[in-house]
Amino acid sequence: MTAARTRYHARWVLPIATPPIEDGTVVVEEGRIVWLGPRAHAPSGGADDELGAAVLMPGLVNAHTHLELTVMRGFLEELAFFDWVRTLTRARHFVLDDAKLLDSARLGVVEGLRAGITTFADTADSAAAFDALREYGARGIAYREVFGPDPAQAESSLAGLREKVAAMRARETPLVRVGVSPHAPYSVSDALFAAVAAWAAAERLPVAVHIAESDDESRLVERAQGPFADFLRGRGIDVEMRARSPIDLLDRCGVLAARPLLIHAVRADAPDIASIARHHCGVAHCPASNAKLAHGIAPLVEMLEAGIAVGLGSDSMASNNRMDIVGEGRLAMLQQRSRTQRTDAVPASLVLDLATRGGARALALDATVGVLAEGYQADLAAFALDDAQAPIHDVAAAMVHARGTPALRTVVAGRILVRNGAVLQQDATLSERVQQHADALGRWRRADPEL
Repeated sequence: MTAARTRYHARWVLPIATPPIEDGTVVVEEGRIVWLGPRAHAPSGGADDELGAAVLMPGLVNAHTHLELTVMRGFLEELAFFDWVRTLTRARHFVLDDAKLLDSARLGVVEGLRAGITTFADTADSAAAFDALREYGARGIAYREVFGPDPAQAESSLAGLREKVAAMRARETPLVRVGVSPHAPYSVSDALFAAVAAWAAAERLPVAVHIAESDDESRLVERAQGPFADFLRGRGIDVEMRARSPIDLLDRCGVLAARPLLIHAVRADAPDIASIARHHCGVAHCPASNAKLAHGIAPLVEMLEAGIAVGLGSDSMASNNRMDIVGEGRLAMLQQRSRTQRTDAVPASLVLDLATRGGARALALDATVGVLAEGYQADLAAFALDDAQAPIHDVAAAMVHARGTPALRTVVAGRILVRNGAVLQQDATLSERVQQHADALGRWRRADPEL
């Protein structure tokens, strides 16, 4: 049971929105931050949590996950994107039932919590992540995916989405909300994009969409060419040029007006960036997944300079293999400095901003989480500063470039979920079960004659 008042003491407190506090304290009551500042001035009373030589900061925000695919870590290595999508889709359909997907999502939540992630933005064609987030006490938005590349199926696809979302919304909590995700241009028709956007706006549902991710996607949208175009034609679906760019396609279909979370945006050009900024859309930047699937490097610097709210996402373990949001930020920094040849691009302090406040802004949650400030939800993450990080000249740089340990604490709405790197809610057989599910995937892949 959480004490009525807890005082968290750390060598460094990083509020993000205000300067670092050396030898600082954060005071939490009833799930909210009620005070922060130098320890010497902290109000008395309550339980003391002595974190020692540590950084205490807002809980990290993972702006894009597929928690139900954690079981596919290492399953789809070295595949071209079209083959990656096709194999993933078939494997999920033939092998992963609801119980397996839930176990996979549970393991993903456990991994994220151990890494200091308190908020997850997940997209899935099931309720597995929604259920796992509720079960473990994490915060998040579960975007329910919808598919339908044939315009003739737009009405039935939307009807199915309505039914699934209604069942999930009945079980929403103050921590876990429901959204919708028309998946991507290669799996959603213009008619379905428009219908989902209009419905989501009327229902005030958050929207997320994979967009401007790959060359294959751009070739489909802009030139009606490439492997996705060939695949759709093989299914008897007419394929024609749809827009100047994938971002322009969303604008034409009314999706940008719903202010969606735009996942990836690797191939956003200057007009696209201007359109994203004009519609006040957030972006989930996934540098490791983008690189691993050979999609390229997103124009992060230009998006930030345009005032776009950008958060960091791990994407699925099928395309990344690890969930480390500070690590994503470090990779983003290095990529942008290489791309722009600017040594001041994405400084360490900005990396930590993207990992917390930036993600909260991209998800429209920045009124309650993302910074340490009085009145905000007590979503906290603490990380030890050990000898491998010494000496420390800049605490943000130490966090970004030298950190590599699990969280000392992960706290959501004042409730401690991780203590000294261990998730307090234990499931002794979870890893073993997920390995069994992974073994089933391997057996299926070896036996599938179409692969």
